[in-house]
Formats: sequence, C-alpha cells, structure tokens
Amino acid sequence: MKATQTKPFILIVEDEPSIVDTIRYTLETDNFLTACAGSGEEALAMLATEPVDLVVLDVGLPDLSGFELCKQIRRDSSVPVLFLTARNDEIDRVVGLEIGGDDYVTKPFSPRELSARIKAILRRTCNRIDNNSSPVFSVDEHKQCITCLGIRLELSRYEYLILKTLINRPGRVYSRRLLMEQAWDEPDSSMERTVDAHIKNLRAKLKRVQSGFDPIITHRGSGYSLRENLCP
Repeated sequence: MKATQTKPFILIVEDEPSIVDTIRYTLETDNFLTACAGSGEEALAMLATEPVDLVVLDVGLPDLSGFELCKQIRRDSSVPVLFLTARNDEIDRVVGLEIGGDDYVTKPFSPRELSARIKAILRRTCNRIDNNSSPVFSVDEHKQCITCLGIRLELSRYEYLILKTLINRPGRVYSRRLLMEQAWDEPDSSMERTVDAHIKNLRAKLKRVQSGFDPIITHRGSGYSLRENLCP
C-alpha cells in the first residue's frame, strides 16, 4: 500500500498483534494509511520500497532493538520516528532521541495520545516546507544550477546531473546504471557504487538547507527516486 497526497502513510514496527491492531484501528480511523512490520529486517525491506511518512517503532523487536533499527534507518533517511517502549527509564528516552527519534510513547499508552503525537510530528515536518514560499526545487539549465527552497545548492557536475534527473521525474525509480547514463560521459568507466557516494553528498547538502529534509528515497536493490509527496 502506497502513500497518497491526502493520507499520510505510517509504518508500524511492532511484533505484538494486539498492539498492532489497536494502533491500526486508531490511525485508520484518523485518516492515516498504515502498514505493519513485525521485525527490523521486514521494516528495512519495506522502507526501501515505500515512501513512508512516519515510523512507529517498538524498542523491543525479536531480531534487533528498535534503537539499532533507528540507527540503520538514519543512515539513509530522515523519516520521522516515534518510539514505543515498555520501559519508563529516562536513559532509554534520552538515547532514543539522541540517535534520531522524534518522540516516544511509553506502554501502556492511550491510542488517541499516540495519534495526536503523530499528527504533531507530521505538522512540524510539513510546516517546515509549507511555510517557505519558494518552490521546493528549481532547475536553471542555462546556469547548470539547482535551488532548493530558494537556496542555491553548491553541487558538483555529477551531483547536479543526478539531482536534475530525479527532479524531472518525481516518483520514478532510477537504477544506478540509468543515473550514470544521464550524468557520466563514459558511464562504463566508473563503478555503479560511485552513484551512492554522490547521493550521500546530495542528502547532506539538502539537509543543510532544511533540517530533516530528505526527499531522495533509496530503493534497495533497485536504485533511487525523488519523493512525489514531499508533505503529507
């Protein structure tokens, strides 16, 4: 199930079916789309293929801790993360926030409070973009430059051509090979993994423009795309 422009898409990472059912019912009643993953490995696979708007993440998963999963998510994405934890220890809450979590809810929790916290996080994320009157991206092909939220990006030639390609077709997944064919004069002379380094640099430069802004989606095993619905 994919996100739409009118309904934010929430990934619930939780291995207790009763809790999953409660969260899904509450969120779908509040006009969210939801999907579920019962393990960290399943969650990473879904995040690699779905444009998720927020992750509800249980700290206690069967294969790895929610904290470790959050660290792995943060390597590729700034998608908001709300932790669910059965522990009310202050150190756990601090660790969760320090490694990239946006908020936390302690079990047992009120489903309505959880939904309200999710809405608050999405409002903060959305407003950072909505409150800027400039277009998200603007490409000047004559000057070979790209602006993001009104700010000119300092890009290398390869970064410019890769980002321009993604901007031209939001939502389309480009393999590394396709991106190299768009950006390299001699694509066969470089390794495809070189694209990953340029994407990493692009992400860092975009986040300097707007904290937490990460419009590039990684499709593991497939390539990259530019997110279509930048704001839920």
